Amino acid sequence: MKETRSTCPYCGVGCGVIIESQGPQITGVRGDPAHPANFGRLCTKGSTLHLSAARPVALQTRLLQPLRREQRGQAPRPLSWDAALDEAADRFAGIIERHGRDAVGFYISGQLLTEDYYVFNKLAKGLIGTNNVDTNSRLCMSSAVAGYKQTLGADAPPCSYEDVDHAELIFITGANTAWAHPILFRRIEDARRAHPKLRLIVADPRRTETADVADLHLPLLPGTDVALFNGLLHLLLWDGRIDQRYIEAHTSGFEALKATVRDYTPKEVARICGIEESALLQAAQWFGESAATLSLYCQGLNQSSSGTAKNAALVNLHLATGQIGRPGAGPFSLTGQPNAMGGREVGGLANLLSAHRDLANPAHRAEVAALWGVTDVPATPGKTAVEMFEAAAEGEIKALWISCTNPAQSMPDQATVRRALERCEFVVVQEAFATTTTCAYADLLLPASSWGEKDGTVTNSERRISRVRPAVPPPGEARHDWQAVVDFARRLERRLPQRLNGRATLFPYETPEQVWREHRESTRGRDLDITGLSYTLLDQQGPQQWPLPEGQSRGAVRLYSDGRFPTADGRARFVNVSYTPPAEPRDARYPFSLTTGRLRDQWHGMSRTGNLGRLFGHVPEPAVQLHPQDLLRRGLKDGDLVYVTSRRGSIVLPVQGSEQVAPAQAFIAMHWGEEFLSGSTSTGERARGINALTTPAFCPTSKQPELKHTAVKVLKAELPWALLAAGWLPQEQALRAREELRAMMRQFPFASCVPFGREDGEQDRTGLLFRAAGHEAPPSEVLSRIEGLLGLSGAEVLRYNDARRGQRRAMRLLPHGAKESRLHAFVLAGDISAEAWIRTLLQDELPAQAYGRLLLVPGAKAPVAVQARGRQVCTCFNVSEAQIESTLAGCEGNADGRLAQLQQQLKCGTNCGSCVPELKRLVRMQLSAA
Repeated sequence: MKETRSTCPYCGVGCGVIIESQGPQITGVRGDPAHPANFGRLCTKGSTLHLSAARPVALQTRLLQPLRREQRGQAPRPLSWDAALDEAADRFAGIIERHGRDAVGFYISGQLLTEDYYVFNKLAKGLIGTNNVDTNSRLCMSSAVAGYKQTLGADAPPCSYEDVDHAELIFITGANTAWAHPILFRRIEDARRAHPKLRLIVADPRRTETADVADLHLPLLPGTDVALFNGLLHLLLWDGRIDQRYIEAHTSGFEALKATVRDYTPKEVARICGIEESALLQAAQWFGESAATLSLYCQGLNQSSSGTAKNAALVNLHLATGQIGRPGAGPFSLTGQPNAMGGREVGGLANLLSAHRDLANPAHRAEVAALWGVTDVPATPGKTAVEMFEAAAEGEIKALWISCTNPAQSMPDQATVRRALERCEFVVVQEAFATTTTCAYADLLLPASSWGEKDGTVTNSERRISRVRPAVPPPGEARHDWQAVVDFARRLERRLPQRLNGRATLFPYETPEQVWREHRESTRGRDLDITGLSYTLLDQQGPQQWPLPEGQSRGAVRLYSDGRFPTADGRARFVNVSYTPPAEPRDARYPFSLTTGRLRDQWHGMSRTGNLGRLFGHVPEPAVQLHPQDLLRRGLKDGDLVYVTSRRGSIVLPVQGSEQVAPAQAFIAMHWGEEFLSGSTSTGERARGINALTTPAFCPTSKQPELKHTAVKVLKAELPWALLAAGWLPQEQALRAREELRAMMRQFPFASCVPFGREDGEQDRTGLLFRAAGHEAPPSEVLSRIEGLLGLSGAEVLRYNDARRGQRRAMRLLPHGAKESRLHAFVLAGDISAEAWIRTLLQDELPAQAYGRLLLVPGAKAPVAVQARGRQVCTCFNVSEAQIESTLAGCEGNADGRLAQLQQQLKCGTNCGSCVPELKRLVRMQLSAA
């Protein structure tokens, strides 16, 4: 067995991992105890990485060779890499010749390595001469970039994870850190245990798992963050809790902001934000009293039509109180993706250039042109993410190259995105996974390497650069992203020789390290200077923070400790911002504010995590959450299907009552795209997952779309006929069946298809659950097809069929031991009211033979002996909520003591710790009930 140190490919915490492999197979993963981001800890997603990389999964979900479609809608056919890249170069060169350089665009990803990002940036801005290169980090962190630059002068998070250990107050706003950055949240939990006086304030419209453990929760209305921050500054001024010396010595622009926040009185802010005045006063008091305040923030601030203003308003609070550049203090933006920071460093956004240079600055353009050896870098701003797809939908952009991202799931306003992909003359998708929706729109598919196979670097939220090392070779003909781009660029150079400026090639790289060295040189003298770094140093001494210029031995733990900022006068700048409502406020027609967010155990579009049934145990199916009062007013109950409709589209979902959501608000997890949730509308159009609803409105400064607020209406869906089908399948068969079932989803007004599973010794058991609803039963052959895919076509299957009433049952029981049979698969069609107990028999693998014909009776009551395990809380040890509640009944002492007893008996929360916030909530509920 070989062990390889690398980095997790999920969130921006940037955890170190040790990959175990044998030959070409990854066999295990564990946290790297020497990595300073996680010290050996991993969350549920990171700790299952080896399962998603297992060869049986990889060989069915991965792109293994280049593929070309002769016509849209047809199945693609294989071709060689040479033929694929020749065709790509011919098509791009032809479009550039006919329509100009800005007729092509590149949409890339925060999950690429820094080396990949760098060559894409150079390809577009250097060789082709277009700034139409943007990234899905535009949907993630561009407001944080703009906010830092407006206030501090550079896109440089000033803090480090170790500041958590020194803080007296942690202010989390617009982030559910417990779920989105679990390992960082473990560190916050450690700090609170070590320092009982450490306070936690959470500002979030939902009572998330993070808010639930806070000392103070501010449940502000969606989009009102600027009013909240200005209101806090108003009170800090009123109470004399600002740092006047710091303001005078190190900042500018305070007087104008001071005049603005005068109007943000506690009463007015409480009205705008929908919070209690007393809570606002308490938050201001704690902020002002704290000797070290650390603010952590993420998409709740960034994904907004006023995202830059929100970021700037929060930084204003830190500047006004001098809470920056000291241990435990500062505004700390948490990146959503593993290498969003690396992409920003190389200028991978349409308005940036390498090493945090600005495209709008002629001197910066000249510096990059000289480094690359080209005549110039174009001055015309490039199209940002939303603009790029709008331009393609209008026919302005003729060719798109999409790498390592799934815009047909993740972009807002899916109708426009799909129109763009359909209208483009030529679409290249460079991707590791063949199962993403975007792949269906590609004219050319290029197979890419993935986690465990790649070689290069990434940068996490605290400016720490880590090595990514390959443990196994890529499967099939998959290539590294930088390698494919370089090969394409060299071909394009022969077709665009005028851009070479006398050079033989702009892409002389044979290794990722050569790419990285050029990137390193571009940082010389810049705020992120890494000229003192090398692959050798990273390999010998481990991950390092920037800046680390030549001659220094270690990077900066925190920035601006000397009060000097990278601005023209060396001073930080207060930004005079005022509250503006969301771009699409709710009204009488659309009375709900819909927000989106992450699930604990899933990642983005689930192209990787969605292949593991065990990661669906905590949240098994898509749903829209509403406050129980809103369900009551509308005559709804848990599980009812509803239409969720915005001004752009409509989807059907089960509704779920949740106290986490405030009245007149709704929540849907961001992950549910067409791959898992679909259907067809009454006009025959296909539903497009959650982003069929979201608005393309974006912040005018950062161009980041407002994914956190959409005005919607919620109406009961009258779909009387229902279907539930589920079954255990061999893993390789489950993957094939899932793809075929997904293709059938569009035949119903509502359909979802998700895996489920459980650990069984060294292997994961995999099952599939298919749910659908309609106005009437579909043709018999459709149901027969579904049964066949779930292994319900044999003679041993128990059946019941009443076509006139639309009722149909199929049950497959298999022997288990000498005297027992277990339910292996089932279909309930028409009346699915027996779902709960029959599904329990299947998923909990309970003895089923005794129930015989009862399994076939529509509406049969649950046998007393069938007790559901309940909702899964701990993924690592498959511990359910019912088990936890039962165990807690025998625990004694205070909350900490009961939690310790619970963990000792059931092991829940003792591995990755992702479930600890929920365990604490259950302990508090039990104590309260007692």
